[in-house]
Amino acid sequence: MKVHFIAIGGSAMHNLAMALHLKGYEVSGSDDEIFDPAKGRLARYGLLPVEEGWYPERITPDLDAVILGMHARADNPELLRAKELGIKIYSYPEYLYEQGKEKTRVVVGGSHGKTSVTAMILHVLKEAGVDCDYMVGAQLEGYDIMVRLTREAEVMVLEGDEYLTSPIDRRPKFHLYHPDIAVINGIAWDHVNVFPTFGNYVAQFDIFARSIEPDGTFAYYAGDEQVRNIAGNLKKERPDIRFMPYDVPEYRLAGEHTELLHEGKAYPLQVFGRHNMQNIFAAWQVCRALGVSDRAFLEAIVRFKGASRRLEKIAENKASSVTVFKDFAHSPSKLQATVSAVKEQYPERGLVACMELHTFSSLSKIFFSHYKGCMDQADKAIVYFNPKAVEHKKLDPVTPEMIYEAFGRKDLQVYDDSGALVEDLKKMDWKDVNLLWMTSGNFDGVDEKALARDITK
Repeated sequence: MKVHFIAIGGSAMHNLAMALHLKGYEVSGSDDEIFDPAKGRLARYGLLPVEEGWYPERITPDLDAVILGMHARADNPELLRAKELGIKIYSYPEYLYEQGKEKTRVVVGGSHGKTSVTAMILHVLKEAGVDCDYMVGAQLEGYDIMVRLTREAEVMVLEGDEYLTSPIDRRPKFHLYHPDIAVINGIAWDHVNVFPTFGNYVAQFDIFARSIEPDGTFAYYAGDEQVRNIAGNLKKERPDIRFMPYDVPEYRLAGEHTELLHEGKAYPLQVFGRHNMQNIFAAWQVCRALGVSDRAFLEAIVRFKGASRRLEKIAENKASSVTVFKDFAHSPSKLQATVSAVKEQYPERGLVACMELHTFSSLSKIFFSHYKGCMDQADKAIVYFNPKAVEHKKLDPVTPEMIYEAFGRKDLQVYDDSGALVEDLKKMDWKDVNLLWMTSGNFDGVDEKALARDITK
C-alpha cells in the first residue's frame, strides 16, 4: 500500500504515519509546519518531508490513499489534486476504522477521562497477554508510538474524541469508529466553537452510543444524568446491546496512597482521586467484556502509573512535603476533578492550583460562567491567560475583571505575564504545600520542569 499524509505533522497524524510505516506501507507526507516532538520522531523513521510546504506534484495516480489531517484547509492544493485524480481520501479516524473493521473495536468516549481510561485498558491487556491494536492521545510509559496497527491483533482500542474529523468532514471523530464495546465516561460541555449549545454537544454522544454494532456492549458512567438518559433511551431501542453501568468503586486513602477495595482485599494504586477511581471502573468493565478476569485486572492495575500530563508527578521533595503535579485540565469539570483529587489525597498540605486559559472554549465569554467554584478547594487559586492568544483566536477581549467574576473567588490571582507568574511562585514558601500546574498549552513557554525543580529543592 502506498499512502500520502496531508498535514503529517499533527499529533495523531504522525503517529498513524509511523504505525503504517512499521506495518510495511510506503508512506509519504507534507505539512507547512512541523514541530517537535513530531519532527524528531518522523525524522527517526525516515518520514520527515525534505522541505515544508504543500506540493501537488507529490499526489500521483499510483497512490492507494490520501489521509487528510485537521491542520490542512479545504482548499489545500494537494487535496484538490487528489480529488482531481480520483484518489480515495480518508480522514485519520476513517482510516483507523478501515484498519480495524474486522477486529473487535473498543471506543472510549467522554468529555474527560478518556485518555486515562484508554491507557488503563491498554496497560491491563498488555499484562494479561491480550494482543491489541490501539490509538491513544497521550504518551504512555513503555510505548514509543501512540498508534499500533497489525494484521494479527483481534482487538482494537481507540480513544474516541468528539472533535471534528477533518476540514471536509464535520462529523465528530468517534462517530466513525462503530464500536463493538463503547464507553461514555461523563459529559460536560466543551468545544463551544463547534457545538454552540450544551444540547447540541450531548447529541453527539447519543449518536455515538447509537453507532454501537449489533450485539455490542455499552459501558457507561451511571453517576452522570446525561449519560443515564442516553443509556435509558438506547435500552428501549436496542435489546441486542449488553449494558454495563458503573460508578466509583470502593476505595480508601492509606497515607499518601489510595487503595482499591474488592472482596475484602486492598489493592494499593499508583494513581489517586475519585475521578481516577471512576476511570478504573470504566476500564474494568471493558476488560470484563473482553474476557479478562477480575483477578488479572486488579493484579495489573496496581502497576499502572498514569498517562502523560494526567496528574503526572514531575518533582517532589519528601523532606519538605512538597510535590508538583501537572495535568491537562482546562475545562471546568476537569479543573474541579483534578483540584479535588490532589486535595483529597494530601489533606494535610496546602494546595496552590495554577491553570491557563488556553483553548477556544476556555477563552470564550459565553463559557466563562461554567468556571464558577471549580477551584474553590485550592488554598490558593491562580489563573493565567495571554491576551495575544485571545486576539489570535479572534475572540472578544478578556480582562482580569471578567475572570474574577467568572470564577467567583475574591482571592483569585490573575496573571497575563507568565514570567511574572513564575517569579512570584519561586518566592513562595513551599513547605507542606503542593503545586498543581494545569494547562493544555505551556503557559507561553514556561519550563515547567525547571520551575518544579526550583520549588522542590
